[in-house]
Amino acid sequence: MNAQRSHSPPQRRPRWHRALATVLALACALPASGWAQVRLPALGESANADLSVADEKRIGESIMREGRRDPTYLDDPVLLDYLQSLWVPLVQAARQRGDIDADTAAYFAYEAFLLSERSVNAFALPGGFVGVHLGLIGITNSRDQLASVLAHELAHVTQRHIARSIAPGQRSSMVGLAALLLGILAASRGASADVVNASIAGGQAAAIQGQLNFSRDMEREADRIGYGLLGAAGYATAGMGEMFERMEVANRLNDAGNFPYLRSHPLTIDRIAEARSRTLVPGSAPPSPPLAHALMQARARVLMDTSAQGLQRLVRGETSSPVLADRLAATYAGAMAATLLRDPARMASASTAMEEALRRVRGANPREPLAERTLLLLQADLQLARGEAGAAVQTLAALPAVDSPGVSPRPALLLRGRAALQWGRQDASAAAGDLRRVTEDLQTWVTDQPQDAAAWEQLAATAEAAGLQLRALRAAAEARAAVGDLNGAIDRLRAAQGNARNVQGQDFIEASVIDARLRQLVAERRLLVLEARGGR
Repeated sequence: MNAQRSHSPPQRRPRWHRALATVLALACALPASGWAQVRLPALGESANADLSVADEKRIGESIMREGRRDPTYLDDPVLLDYLQSLWVPLVQAARQRGDIDADTAAYFAYEAFLLSERSVNAFALPGGFVGVHLGLIGITNSRDQLASVLAHELAHVTQRHIARSIAPGQRSSMVGLAALLLGILAASRGASADVVNASIAGGQAAAIQGQLNFSRDMEREADRIGYGLLGAAGYATAGMGEMFERMEVANRLNDAGNFPYLRSHPLTIDRIAEARSRTLVPGSAPPSPPLAHALMQARARVLMDTSAQGLQRLVRGETSSPVLADRLAATYAGAMAATLLRDPARMASASTAMEEALRRVRGANPREPLAERTLLLLQADLQLARGEAGAAVQTLAALPAVDSPGVSPRPALLLRGRAALQWGRQDASAAAGDLRRVTEDLQTWVTDQPQDAAAWEQLAATAEAAGLQLRALRAAAEARAAVGDLNGAIDRLRAAQGNARNVQGQDFIEASVIDARLRQLVAERRLLVLEARGGR
């Protein structure tokens, strides 16, 4: 789906809507030739005549620069790592099939991210970004079902559907653009928020309605391409049909606005029948093991409502289901809720329940290392909440290896940083070695993943505790830069410069990096200002 159809009313997500206004302003500044030809390209045909790859990348990055600072943007390391473990094989399959050409491979991010929304939704943005709501994860029963949605959205990206919709939707896009600009103008003149939001929402509604018929063709194309990606990535292709069936059932209910995915992805009889018929084709992979996904589904449901009242409903961790996956999910949700509530008695009970859950997972056939790893990560988090930092360090050291694309050391690395800091406060001499090791490991990680704001923040904390002041200051600056706060990053780097006088050895190298990075960020900020002014 396109960016305009991906979000709720403006009052709920101010940063995303400011970003979208910027996007449309950028689109308005594109060369006139970009709007010239009104047609639907054939499958695989370049969409550069409508919107260039470079422009699409720039638009997507503009949205994400604002969106990463929005309260709904969720960086839960465990759940995000699971999403990546599903996403990466799909991207790899798209490359192998030739769906990703050289231009988009070089320019697009191909990044999946989470939003802490209860609604059942997922969407593609320009530049290869795909967002997933917690509510979508919460209703899926298997990783194949969730992967089918990711495959569908990835197909929107690889087929350049957003770029291809620019010219056919020229009139409706301009209606939406005019409404957004009117809203921005009203805001600059001090109009009330209700007036601004009404003008933006009304214009967007007109633009959306005008593109629905056109988007149905793209949805069918995304179904077909996504189905091929799903199988090529090793998932059970029945997951797409199962997901459609679940959506069809949900569509019969009064969803009270909680199922935007159903409205922006119209479930016609033909699409449902086609998805079901594909399951009859031989050669599909068998259904995936259920335990890891059940745990992640439980985690998503906990994160949907972290209020005290919401956590209280889950903390008992009980279910009447005899199915192992259901029982593990209930235990996991209860332990996570107890950890977030910080209730000593409940955490003690949850710790006992987690030991039993680990025993059951280790005895499962087939064995699922990812499920075991997921339980151990929560156990370490629970131990930290109980003040048992040394035990948490030992738990993290016992994590099983998981040989799967997309599964990274990131969740454990961030937990190790927290554990080392807490252990250092309890016993500085005993924790000194582990604190130094995790600092170096975090430094290695952010060298390869420079946009990881949470890792930079963790590095800032561990480096400061280890007495590495310049590294800590630089890491704090990089954390701000990673979420698009260039002013905050520049301020921190200038503060680091003030602490870098007369340094030698390793500190001299760090000071040189700070000087170079400051110049780079100042230049980047200047370029963004020029873009915002239309290049003047």
